[in-house]
Amino acid sequence: MKLKNVLASGLAAAALIAGTAGAMELKIGVAAEPYPPFSSPNSSGEWEGWEIEIMDAVCAAAELDCVLTPVAWDGIIPSLTGKQIDVIMSSMSITEERQKTIDFSDPYYNTPAVIVADKSLDVEPTPESLAGKIVGVQASTIHQTYAQKYFPDSEIRVYQTQDEANQDVFSGRIDATQADSIAMADFVESETGAACCEIKGSVAHDEAILGSGVGAGIRKGDDEIRDAINKGIAAIKEDGTYDEITAKYFSVDISG
Repeated sequence: MKLKNVLASGLAAAALIAGTAGAMELKIGVAAEPYPPFSSPNSSGEWEGWEIEIMDAVCAAAELDCVLTPVAWDGIIPSLTGKQIDVIMSSMSITEERQKTIDFSDPYYNTPAVIVADKSLDVEPTPESLAGKIVGVQASTIHQTYAQKYFPDSEIRVYQTQDEANQDVFSGRIDATQADSIAMADFVESETGAACCEIKGSVAHDEAILGSGVGAGIRKGDDEIRDAINKGIAAIKEDGTYDEITAKYFSVDISG
């Protein structure tokens, strides 16, 4: 069954039910803030991107009736635990801290965290090199947590969206930003990013903060939902659908 692109305002009455054909209906939460190339609304308001296509494929393979539900990123876990949504599929890293509150599916992608800065700025992705610099990060992300721990001598500036941080790197209001490597590759290859910026390299990995890959967030105890999502992930990796979708967006292996 296909993932339905619908307005969030029309979803309030939707509930987790077994449909007449036996399909489980799930509200799939995705961050309302654009995060290309993973997920973003187009000019018609339809959501598109790699992660949107992966959601569609996972739901089809697991025979789930899925409804896409945009939710503000900083409220997406409370929306899950409060049962406004049933699953989070929005580039959420599997971390020890989040696992105290929610469960996760098997990972469905994994990429490193990188530092992006102006081409003219001679910096490396290390605390020493970024000392005295202004580093932008998106609020309530693993990158905010990482930067606040590992860059004590930098000024950490927090943004509601990664796009805002990217624009401030472009304009010179901050020196650098930390984010996912694929999202940053998309930025530096864009018309805006190519004019100013480059990836300076990956930060040193800390699995406790950066996690062990990206998975679908699921309420604790919702084992039936977790098992269904895992079934869909495994199926699309086995039958080649995952690789087919990924090849449309990326030239590197992100399966982890």
